[in-house]
Amino acid sequence: MERMLSSEDIKKINSRSVLVFGLGGVGGSCVEALIRSGVEKVGIVDGDEYEITNLNRQIFATMKTIGIRKVDACEERMLEINPKLKIKKYDIFVTEENICGIDFENYDYVVDAIDTITSKLLIIRAAYEKNIKIISAMGAGNRLDPTKFEVVDIEKTKNDPVARIIRKKLKEMNIKKLKVVCSKEIPIKTHDRTPGSISFVPPVCGMVLASYVISDILKS
Repeated sequence: MERMLSSEDIKKINSRSVLVFGLGGVGGSCVEALIRSGVEKVGIVDGDEYEITNLNRQIFATMKTIGIRKVDACEERMLEINPKLKIKKYDIFVTEENICGIDFENYDYVVDAIDTITSKLLIIRAAYEKNIKIISAMGAGNRLDPTKFEVVDIEKTKNDPVARIIRKKLKEMNIKKLKVVCSKEIPIKTHDRTPGSISFVPPVCGMVLASYVISDILKS
């Protein structure tokens, strides 16, 4: 990295902290990319455990971690990458009742990489109320082309049912700006309410999230 960035740039990344919501196909790859880029303080939020259906796309999901809490599997791997890393774990699904227990104020950046729309809205609202930068992932399921992801304001998204709902709700909440990672690809129609997914799409979304955060840190 120092072949491309100055030592001051590296120190700037080292000094920043990021709170990541969701450790699935998107969020897992995002938090690992942030750590490997030099972020030395992270908060991780996920109330789930790894299961066999996660093996096709989630970076911390292996036969060894099936049945393990996601925050615990993430912590173990991240400390193997950087033993000096400071990690705060929240083994919860975000709700109206428990979001007040998350210390947003201790972080410079929030990454929303979860699927549940009600929880996404709670996270976005909390970040805006506390004046903390946030970037949010839109839908990554039912897609096959990872090159279609882009960083845009939510007002400019298209072909994304998740973004359509979030955009409408944010207007009702009087939140006018939100940076998102969104795919321009039209989702594949299936007969199952649970989205399908493949190994090389959600992780790319997570990498784009991490890229934006690091780039924004370097600009600050």
